[in-house]
Amino acid sequence: MAGMLSVAPTAIRVMRDPTRGGVSSTLNEIAERSQVGIELMESSLPIHEQVRGACELLGLDPLYVANEGKLVAIVAPEAADAVLQAMRNHPLGAEAQVIGTVRKENAGLVTMRTPFGTTRIVDMLAGDQLPRIC
Repeated sequence: MAGMLSVAPTAIRVMRDPTRGGVSSTLNEIAERSQVGIELMESSLPIHEQVRGACELLGLDPLYVANEGKLVAIVAPEAADAVLQAMRNHPLGAEAQVIGTVRKENAGLVTMRTPFGTTRIVDMLAGDQLPRIC
């Protein structure tokens, strides 16, 4: 976070830990509270094949799985490249990606553009997908 703040101290709008409820709940909370739409690009989500496979076997959506040690940041578009590079310069951020955009349309909703060109709504997690073990 220090590296991100050093390259764009006023361009970072939000930083959140997506541990509880995963990326979907984190982004839904931001969209609802800020009254903005958030559009994810499914092809940009950095989901490891092992995670994708395990989720498929267990019938889970990786967007709802807790992400320990991860960071979701919303950054002004003009600073996105600099912040992304700062994140990638740190060993824990080497796989950082731009996964979507904030929009005025669809205020309060998170949507995802699929590789097929369709869009689906990414709802808030209802209940606990997995029990907490810590």
